[in-house]
Amino acid sequence: MSTRIGILTSGGDCPGLNAAIRAVGKAAQDNHGMQLIGFLNGFRGLVEDRAMELGSDMLSGILTDGGTILGTSRDKPHEMMVAGKPRDMTDVIAATYRRRRLDALVCLGGGGTQKNALHLKRAGLNVVTLPKTIDNDIPMTDRSFGYDTAVGIATEAIDRLHSTATSHSRTIVVEVMGHRAGWLALEAGIAGGADIILIPEIPYDLEAVARAIRRRARQGKHFSIVVVAEGAMSRADAARVGRLVRQKQQASDKSERREASEKLRAFHEAHVSHTIHLTRHLEELAGQESRLTILGHLQRGGTPSSLDRVLATWLGTSCVDVLRRERYGVMLGLSGSQIRPVPLEQVAGSKKLVPRNHPLVQSARAVGTSFGDRAA
Repeated sequence: MSTRIGILTSGGDCPGLNAAIRAVGKAAQDNHGMQLIGFLNGFRGLVEDRAMELGSDMLSGILTDGGTILGTSRDKPHEMMVAGKPRDMTDVIAATYRRRRLDALVCLGGGGTQKNALHLKRAGLNVVTLPKTIDNDIPMTDRSFGYDTAVGIATEAIDRLHSTATSHSRTIVVEVMGHRAGWLALEAGIAGGADIILIPEIPYDLEAVARAIRRRARQGKHFSIVVVAEGAMSRADAARVGRLVRQKQQASDKSERREASEKLRAFHEAHVSHTIHLTRHLEELAGQESRLTILGHLQRGGTPSSLDRVLATWLGTSCVDVLRRERYGVMLGLSGSQIRPVPLEQVAGSKKLVPRNHPLVQSARAVGTSFGDRAA
């Protein structure tokens, strides 16, 4: 009997998912006679047994398409909303896996997907994952597909905003995605010539940001571009979050942990609009008219870049090689010029963050970019 492989996409959509699905399917079917079964809308598709066979006709013409032909969701196998209540559906997923006579399951996703895949591995399923995210925050891989496209989109937006900033002598604040990791803001900011880049890993002082803008004005540069990751925090907010995290870690009972968790959740919910307040306060402190542009989901849509198509294809075909060797419980990561299988235990539950002394940070500082953490 031929090998039967299940495949799904989970978490947020991003460019390159279809390219990866295509690569897995074509390499598996054309070279090894494997069957590929696609499950719709992430892990929920396994629970509801919503599947379709991905033959050559389904895989044709999708290389350049954004999004995912399988659909996606953020459902967790062990905590899925069913009839309005969270339920552990791991056993249901395992039953679908057996009923469909799957030999392995390929999961395309970000950090949450890696944790969910590890959970299914521990439940006895043969799982392999491919890393996708526009945040580039998945550990044990140099890059994730979707990231290059997002950097290009953000860079083009910054390029376009330069003209209105110079025409009106304004400060333009550009919010890009990145809750905990600032890679997207960092690379797009450097590529777009941003004057100030604010990322989660380097808490900022708003007065230092304003001083950088005022200094530019004194030099005859009457506009500034400020690129802000959505998770960037002031020093005061970062200290507050740090205290709450320590409170949660040091809690002696469940009620104290729950209280700290609720405070953290409330903070992050309120922090969603922080760039609006940042822009308003920056205008007051710097004395220059300011405008805010939030790129949002624009960064996740559309045609994948050539680099993302190549990376997704490379990961997809490498995945088939791993499946043939029956090497399960791994994520395939890019390491230099090699694709390597990494045990999910080394990936799940951690983030690849920007080190404060990363060469790109040092390079940005060397050309005069401020990170809002030093006197200007």
